[in-house]
Amino acid sequence: MTTLAAIDYAPGEVHVVAPRVYPQLIKYMGSKAKIINFVSDSIQSIYDGGVICDLFSGAASLSGALGASYPILTNDIQHYSSLIASVYLKPVREIDTEALIQDSVVNYKTAKSRIDFDIDYEGFTSLEEFNEIEVRNRTLIDQNFRHHYHLFVKNYSGTWWSGEQCLWIDAIKQAIDKRVKSGEYGQAEYALTMSTLLHAMAYSSQGTGHYAQYRDAKTESSMLDINIYRQKKLQDLFVRKLDQMIIWSKENVIDLNHSLTTLDYTDCLKKLNGGTVYADPPYAFVHYSRFYHAMETLCLYDYPDLQIKGGSIVKGRYREERHQSPFCIRTQVNGAFEDLFSGVKKAGANLALSYSDTAMISLETLLDISKKTLKSNYEVWVEDLDHQHMTMGRQNDRSRDVKELMLLARRK
Repeated sequence: MTTLAAIDYAPGEVHVVAPRVYPQLIKYMGSKAKIINFVSDSIQSIYDGGVICDLFSGAASLSGALGASYPILTNDIQHYSSLIASVYLKPVREIDTEALIQDSVVNYKTAKSRIDFDIDYEGFTSLEEFNEIEVRNRTLIDQNFRHHYHLFVKNYSGTWWSGEQCLWIDAIKQAIDKRVKSGEYGQAEYALTMSTLLHAMAYSSQGTGHYAQYRDAKTESSMLDINIYRQKKLQDLFVRKLDQMIIWSKENVIDLNHSLTTLDYTDCLKKLNGGTVYADPPYAFVHYSRFYHAMETLCLYDYPDLQIKGGSIVKGRYREERHQSPFCIRTQVNGAFEDLFSGVKKAGANLALSYSDTAMISLETLLDISKKTLKSNYEVWVEDLDHQHMTMGRQNDRSRDVKELMLLARRK
């Protein structure tokens, strides 16, 4: 089969492929899923062969949309991103869902038997009683566990998830790891099952879609809403989505020699030779490693030290060691873009840079940096699209109107 990677593109020749319809797995701030047609058309307008490098892949929208049409190099310094991207790029072998969940049930029952007090959300009749259950769940962080798979039940019970849900997260992770160790699962099967677990976590969480801080039950209304999520069966969400994703993978995933990396963006660009880079760096001062630390912790499963402030573990239960992006630091953002443009130029690649008019750097400054760095080697222009950017509850509003900008730089 001839792939687009093998096509010899004439200068200025544009081949436009409609984005693939793909299932989204997690809730993600700034996701380009709703404007993927704009993103896809912009990238394809400057594509002239080679790979498309998704430099900050996040929830892997680009891999989902174009992974069946172009060879993709997907990159993000957060490990969860590569797992999600793999779902869209790497076909899986057979996955026995029933056997996986049976093992998980055994793991869950064994782990729960080691907790010697009640953590279930049953029988409360008042806000006070509900919060007593919440506190009991949170005291698991002070308990000593002797078995290995206890990370979530210890660190996160009574936060975004109930202790019951955390037991299932640990139990399913244990069952997945067993199959990796035995050789039953390769990287594609591991990535698919882990990404499905991330999905189950996202849709059973009592938060607003990220993991910066969980909600407290301060009123009867908030208690009732939180309890809706406390009652969700994480294991059922996992099984239902996994069955769907296995079918979707078999019907839609084609490996066009895709590659996945978890590198700093400057290191990724050093490995690139030609092609087209799509860059969607963070928009503002918030670090994605703060909002999605729990997903990274699941993927690493490394029992991280939790951040301490004032002698106590911070409410967000953040990892002490988290990536801090220079694009989110006002004193470093200009230099970060200089490094980005310089890396693209050295790689001999084209560039589609997605950015918003609410960002930490103005369009005028961005264009000045591109002109200084790319010089006369590139033709540079800007296209825009008005849309609503999802804030995922970071502010009082759920979304806000922004002008999405696409800076395009094509080699002359």
